[in-house]
Amino acid sequence: MKENKTSNKLIEEKSPYLLQHAHNPVNWYPWSEEAFLKASEENKPIFLSIGYSTCHWCHVMAHESFEDEEVAKLLNEHYISIKVDREERPDIDSIYMKVCQMMAGHGGWPLNIFMTPEKIPFYAGTYFPKESKYGRPGLIEALEQLHNKYSTDPEHISEVTESVRQALESTTREKSKDRLTIETADKAFQQLGRGFDFSYGGFWEAPKFPQPQNLLFLLRYYYFTGKIAALKMVESSLQNMAAGGIWDHVGYGFARYSTDEKWLVPHFEKMLYDNALLLSVYTECYQITKNPFYKQIAEQIIDFTKREMTSTDGAFYSAIDADSEGVEGRYYVWKDEEIYEILGEELGEIYTTVYGISPYGNFEGKNIPNLIKSNPESVAEEFDLSLNELNEHLEEARQKLLVERKKRNYPHVDDKILTSWNAMMIAGLAKAGSVFHSEDYLTMADRAIQFIESRIIVEDRLMARCRDGETKYKGYLDDYAYLTLAYLELYQATYNLNYLKKGKSLVNQMNDLFWDDENGGYFFSGKDNEKLISNDKEIYDAATPSGNSVAAFVLVQMGYLTGETAYLDKVDEMYYTFFEDINRQASAGTFFIQSLLLTENPTKEVVILGRNDSSNQMLNTLAEKFIPDISLLIAEDSSVFNTVAPFAAEYKKLHDKTTIYVCENFACQQPTTDISQALSTILPMH
Repeated sequence: MKENKTSNKLIEEKSPYLLQHAHNPVNWYPWSEEAFLKASEENKPIFLSIGYSTCHWCHVMAHESFEDEEVAKLLNEHYISIKVDREERPDIDSIYMKVCQMMAGHGGWPLNIFMTPEKIPFYAGTYFPKESKYGRPGLIEALEQLHNKYSTDPEHISEVTESVRQALESTTREKSKDRLTIETADKAFQQLGRGFDFSYGGFWEAPKFPQPQNLLFLLRYYYFTGKIAALKMVESSLQNMAAGGIWDHVGYGFARYSTDEKWLVPHFEKMLYDNALLLSVYTECYQITKNPFYKQIAEQIIDFTKREMTSTDGAFYSAIDADSEGVEGRYYVWKDEEIYEILGEELGEIYTTVYGISPYGNFEGKNIPNLIKSNPESVAEEFDLSLNELNEHLEEARQKLLVERKKRNYPHVDDKILTSWNAMMIAGLAKAGSVFHSEDYLTMADRAIQFIESRIIVEDRLMARCRDGETKYKGYLDDYAYLTLAYLELYQATYNLNYLKKGKSLVNQMNDLFWDDENGGYFFSGKDNEKLISNDKEIYDAATPSGNSVAAFVLVQMGYLTGETAYLDKVDEMYYTFFEDINRQASAGTFFIQSLLLTENPTKEVVILGRNDSSNQMLNTLAEKFIPDISLLIAEDSSVFNTVAPFAAEYKKLHDKTTIYVCENFACQQPTTDISQALSTILPMH
């Protein structure tokens, strides 16, 4: 098919996804008043198509249908067609995905909605082939039938849209009279146990997603209960994922999910959010176990992020496509003979033995390097090498393969800067910087947060996206919640009070913009965001923890750090707001349940006065420990706490020495200048 050089209205947009469709023969509009006005004036239904630039099935549908003249003719004659990048407009995506799940019983991307000019859907689906096949209706058939129905049977359309409107209204839940309790955490643990894959780690059946929120919850559940099974589930998942092909053994970084239960064959796209959240999990697991393997993977995630997902300004790109040259995974897979050509006979033999490479391949005749069946000890013995020597050979091979791989056509990179996803990576880098005592990681985190402060905060309003010099879309709940988390992690890594002050200011803004005064919890969109047909309030975690989950988590930390109980009161109200949802399926809200573990168990607030070698050594000792129930403030003089943590502003040094105050649930013990005594009071027995 010859390339279409004409352009539609998407040509003015900055989104890489919208620009991918700017030369389609379809007369696409961005989401805009112009499009809805035109639909209303011409009495045409709207065809809304939502996706993102690294989505494989979005590419398939684009090539099959949106580049096709026959499909374009139907759309242009009978519909007003709107394209939305779900990563720029998660508010739109969230509502229409909910409708699709109600109507079709499932969701996913591309998400295709047929709706009235008033934005109310009357039909929804995901991928449509051009012609009917795979048991799916074809797009041409759907376009013709739905246009006919819209034109000839307006009463039916009205009935459907009214039922959709009512269904959306019913999802906005009133606050329960019941409150979540600590038993909810036990319920979530038991549900995760029932869904756990004891052979290969992870949860539920293939396709298997990393689900870092479950792993973060299990680490805290282990900490508070001592149940070793929780830790074992995390370790099994982390080790099996890093052995599988979902982990890029040549260039590092995790792919989005595995198509099989062994983690062997990934969906090859790499998302910033997965790598950010998994960085936090591997770092925390290292804190608990001190197993250097987890530190190694965490540091390799950072290596990959720095090399392939970091802009010259220090911010982080959104995603790397699964496809290159139109073929999924082409950039990442290897032929057996190719390995030998690059590495030579001897090194090639070692590498192919360790990484499961064969002439037959493990993916469409080619090979995804993996360690699923690998036994390094026996390979070292077979080649008469020590384990250290084997690892040196494998690293030499990896570097040669990486150099060779860089000569291939690199997959498309979605280079837009998303606030919430950047904040996740900043939080992970700050945690890793603290635990591994790395100034480089802290510098990476600080550069990215400076980018957000200078480029994505406009007139004191946090925005959602920056690309190609344009900052756009008022930030959503996720942007505020995750950026607060990033500030808290940076504060806990550096004890620079400026981070805590900025985080506190952001939380206060979040409360003003998103809090539901009537029923508690946070709406997805702020009071000053565009008004849509519904304002979502989500508690269940999806590919990333929900905004309400993260908001609750940061409110708890902010409450303990600042001593201001109003933050904790909001969390307590959320235990009523989301009782029905979490009680129904606790394992779908594990990030939220972390807050329960923190509020329903004893916590300690620590204030250190005096910055010197002995207090810094104490901070280093604490950084190496996994102690989620400890909140720590430090300053040379307590007067600096006046605005950020007033409860500590009157504390005094004893005898002009470093002085430590330890409080448990805001009840304080006698201050001490004995650092070892203070550490024994602060650190848990287990």
